[in-house]
Formats: sequence, structure tokens, C-alpha cells
Amino acid sequence: MEDRYREYLHQASSNRKENKKLLQRWGKNPPNNLDQQFHVQHDKAFEEIECLQCANCCKTTSPIFRNVDIDRISHHLGIKPSAFTEKYLHVDGDGDWVLNSAPCAFLGSDNYCSIYEDRPKACREYPHTDRKNMYQIMDLTYRNSLICPAVARVVEKMKALV
Repeated sequence: MEDRYREYLHQASSNRKENKKLLQRWGKNPPNNLDQQFHVQHDKAFEEIECLQCANCCKTTSPIFRNVDIDRISHHLGIKPSAFTEKYLHVDGDGDWVLNSAPCAFLGSDNYCSIYEDRPKACREYPHTDRKNMYQIMDLTYRNSLICPAVARVVEKMKALV
């Protein structure tokens, strides 16, 4: 991971209490144009940050695997869904299918995903800073700011705007 990416994560960690409080407030009382402002900062962050130079999300966390994801990936791998879940997944405390371990078994040493075209929906949508109704996912945004340098950057830039 590049040093500046580490610095973004360090800053998010150092500001974690302040950021959590602010994002919780936005979740309850969102400022005008919250989605639009997040989307602009999302685009700017990804002009600067290259996921393949980081992959911290794939190295440290698990996406949720829906049944449709399991079916699609199993087909891609040429195995039965039951074999896929037995080998790679378990049900977490929330009742969701998640990876048995980190880093992701499908992450290569070059940070490329071996199932990229068939990856779970959660991976396709990560880090979720370009979604509609952002106010609904402020807790997730906070957690992701501690994992993803782009989200950390988005949150810092948002703090300056609002």
C-alpha cells in the first residue's frame, strides 16, 4: 500500500471519534445535497486512489455473499454451491454468508481478483460512497473509512464542505 494511502487511514483512525459523531449526525439529519456532495468527493478520491495499489478491503474484510453471488461464483469455479460454501464461507452472527478468512481467497499477490467478473454484489458496490440515500449508510461509511483510503479521503473532504 502506498504511504499516502496509509496516511489517509491513519488520519481517519486519529479522527475516528469526530468522524463517527459527524456521520451519525448526518445519518439522522442529513445536510442538503448529501448524496451529490458524496458522489463528487467519491469521483475525486478515485481520480487519486488506485484500488489495485491497495486492496485493503480484500485483505482485511469480507463482503456479504448473497445466494445469487454464491450461485454465480460456483458456476464460474465449476463447483456446486454447497461445495463453494463449505470451502470458502461461513454464516456470521448476523446470519450472512461471509468468507472464512482474510485475505480473500480470490485475491492474487498482484491485488487482482481471480473472480472479478463474477465477484459478489457487495464487492461490486464497495466502498458505497456513490450510492443514493447516503444518510442511510453512515455507520457503514464510518467503518469503511477505517479500511478504505478512498472513503477516508471522502470523509475528510466532506467535513470541509459541510
